Amino acid sequence: MARTSVGLDVGGTRIRVALVDETGAILRKKIVDGTRDPERAVQIFIELVTEIDDSAFEAIGVGIPGRVNAHTGEVLSGGFLNLAGVDVAGILGKRFARPVAVANDCSMALVAEARAGAGRGLSNIVMLTIGTGIGGAAMLDGKIVSGRRSAGQLGHLIVSEGGVRCVCGQSGCVEMYSSGTSFRRLASEIGFPTGYTCEEALSDADRNDDARSLIHNWAGPLRAAISSLSASFDPDILLLGGGLGESAVKALEQLPAETSWYDVPVAPALLGDDAGVIGAALAGLDLVQPAPSAGKRLVMVNGIPATGKSRVSAALSSRTGWPILALDTVKNPFLAEIENVDRLFNRRLGKASYKAIWDIIAAAPAGSTFIVDAWFGFQPLELLDEGIAHAGITALAEIWCHAPGDVLAERYRARLSSRLPGHPGEAYIPELIALAERATPAGRGPVFDLDTTKVPDDDALADWVTNALKGPQQ
Repeated sequence: MARTSVGLDVGGTRIRVALVDETGAILRKKIVDGTRDPERAVQIFIELVTEIDDSAFEAIGVGIPGRVNAHTGEVLSGGFLNLAGVDVAGILGKRFARPVAVANDCSMALVAEARAGAGRGLSNIVMLTIGTGIGGAAMLDGKIVSGRRSAGQLGHLIVSEGGVRCVCGQSGCVEMYSSGTSFRRLASEIGFPTGYTCEEALSDADRNDDARSLIHNWAGPLRAAISSLSASFDPDILLLGGGLGESAVKALEQLPAETSWYDVPVAPALLGDDAGVIGAALAGLDLVQPAPSAGKRLVMVNGIPATGKSRVSAALSSRTGWPILALDTVKNPFLAEIENVDRLFNRRLGKASYKAIWDIIAAAPAGSTFIVDAWFGFQPLELLDEGIAHAGITALAEIWCHAPGDVLAERYRARLSSRLPGHPGEAYIPELIALAERATPAGRGPVFDLDTTKVPDDDALADWVTNALKGPQQ
């Protein structure tokens, strides 16, 4: 069964709770009215977790609007609901005997978008949530930026020195110009009726100068903030979430084009109002070490000689910590000690090394994950099936490395001088080129097709492997 966690997303007007599995899928959800009373809010948290409890959830995550010490979970300040000084993690942890993660609500939403939404597969993401105010969070190298205590207050970037005074104590914060509250203020100043929406302004902008001016006045400061964020973080993408996130993306598109060093792709977040509960639940689950699997997991880095398997294996190992078992690593110590090894004996050593790899995995404890770097096609696939069964593999994924024959020939020729005696020499190259035409993946599990003549995205590959290995164990 999939592991589950409970996520709470605390807003001023609404409090959301959901039971979420480890993939980010919502299994159950409830939304209730919020409160300004901290004591009543905590009681609501307890009631919601109790109601959604299936007794199997492993953790709780809570997204709080306002400043939160990312290292301790202490709430430092808040707005409509101020939980400063309330030990949310301690109260919920004691009541439910589960680990509790508490963080800023936008940080929680970014966790969700990075793992299951618009930022999936990316490691460097900045997110702004645009609603009544503007929240923010940044992720670098796959980790939320927390700074000394509560980095990520991106709605308080100054875009107009000496501008409108903000509740934070500064003047000219982007929240004062490009939030939902500021949109309503700007619309009123221009003369639009109460209730005039951003979507109406976007629709009217082509034929109404006042609507076009409203969009430009509202989105211009936001673009300035985005340029500053791009210059500061150099993210892969900048996401706009919250109730006005998608409208803000459309508004930015209506501004006159500008070109600078600091261009960054801007896209709407995908998970909408569910992002907060999903991210909170996943953050809670991060506090818990999963129980060892009854079986073991295998990553097959497969491909004929010279396809770049070793580099791929090393990159994957550095990102996951999983050990590598390579056919040549097992075989080469014997080639170094045994003299006059011909190709036939080299092949016998390869078969023995292949068997040794399965024996090593079989002797490893349950829950282990191994990366095996080998050309699996040098033996009948029936032997692969026997090895998988003998080793106790219950989940596997295959990375199929390949390149054109002429590229492989150049690579193979370039490394001949560093190869131990016993490995095939220059005469093997025509055979290698022919093999490149007919070699195929083993196909014993999900396959990632990797053309090694292109620069790979190692982080995306690691994410793919991690997700591919989850399926058979759930």
